[in-house]
Amino acid sequence: MNKDFYNSVKNELFSNILPYWDKFSRDLENPGFYGEIDNDNIQNKEIDRSIVMTSRFLWTYSAVARLTKNSNFLQMADFAYDVICKKYWDKNNHGVFWSVFPNGNPCVSKKQIYGEAFCCYGLSEYAATTKELRKDNEKSENAMNLAVEIFDLIEKYALDKKNGGYIEALAEDWKPTNDLILSDKDMNCPKSMNTNLHVMEAYTNLYRTLPVVFADKSELKSRVGNSLKNLVLITVEKILQKNAHLGLFFDMDWNLLETEISYGHDIEASWLLWEAAEELKDESLKSQIRETVLKIAQVALEEGTDKESGAMENFLKDGVKDRTRVWWNQAEALNGFYNAWEMTGDEKYKNACLSQWDWIINHQVDKIGGEWWANIDVNGNPDLKEPKGGNWKTSYHSARGCMELLRRSNFLA
Repeated sequence: MNKDFYNSVKNELFSNILPYWDKFSRDLENPGFYGEIDNDNIQNKEIDRSIVMTSRFLWTYSAVARLTKNSNFLQMADFAYDVICKKYWDKNNHGVFWSVFPNGNPCVSKKQIYGEAFCCYGLSEYAATTKELRKDNEKSENAMNLAVEIFDLIEKYALDKKNGGYIEALAEDWKPTNDLILSDKDMNCPKSMNTNLHVMEAYTNLYRTLPVVFADKSELKSRVGNSLKNLVLITVEKILQKNAHLGLFFDMDWNLLETEISYGHDIEASWLLWEAAEELKDESLKSQIRETVLKIAQVALEEGTDKESGAMENFLKDGVKDRTRVWWNQAEALNGFYNAWEMTGDEKYKNACLSQWDWIINHQVDKIGGEWWANIDVNGNPDLKEPKGGNWKTSYHSARGCMELLRRSNFLA
């Protein structure tokens, strides 16, 4: 990769993505983040707001502050942290509500494990950042204690101790529920790839940041590490299918319930798996999964990218490929192909990453309104029915795609 590439990534992150969300996402009147922002950047002030969105803002602005060692970015993270503590934290049952109304009253109060995981992810990053940049031991420890509490709750109530992995959801009081569904795009089933993938992501970050805040809690770090390793193995042994694609929906015994292929999740999983193994510093585990990780990336490249544009396709269902260029698929492809290039030095992955970036800069970026279009068709036309931001589209994928490239290349040093 050359200097011009990294400068382009840096410019996109600091001149477009971060300023956009800082300007348009926050509701100061009813403190929180708007649940929907349209393509004219007009916010819907009435729609409910999710813990996923709020946690993703917490993680993004904590991570960029930590990456750049610039505490000014923590203003946005502070706002998100306060909102989580005041509006999302369930003071009776602990953990966080899935969504709240703008006034802070619970909307969907069940414990969706996907949401709990993202909150753990954001809290752990915020805790480490406040410790490093502000030396604020009290706030740092409070945030990390909340992250650890979520970890303990997930382990106590959501872990399938017989078959491994984590179930989708529990009721508000952490008791079993039949309402397991994550979104209207998902299946109401006991287990999913998506939830388990992001529990793995959250545990990786918790494992990485715990020693920053608590240098004397090796037993706790060991527990997190054991859970993380088990989930890496579940991912490659149960969730990953023989065709090198991840299955999406499962019953309790890990029987596959749907044959749909999600190209974005495949390439995202490839680098998140490797990140987990590297963070664990487990050479045996790395050796065990290395070829699997690269096989996932290779198949994602061969089957999931458009050879003309370099863009990542969406999904394959019933033999029909959805070729919509969804913003998060593009961001995760950046990370996945860059990671495969780092692992192998193979030019095909480097070229795939560069082609992906060309698509993003030339088509996915909204050069007038800011940030990235949610969905683009094969001809480069945005789907204006899809909101620019909100409960599912935040700074997380686009900012992380850029931050990972800058961090791995040490370009900001």
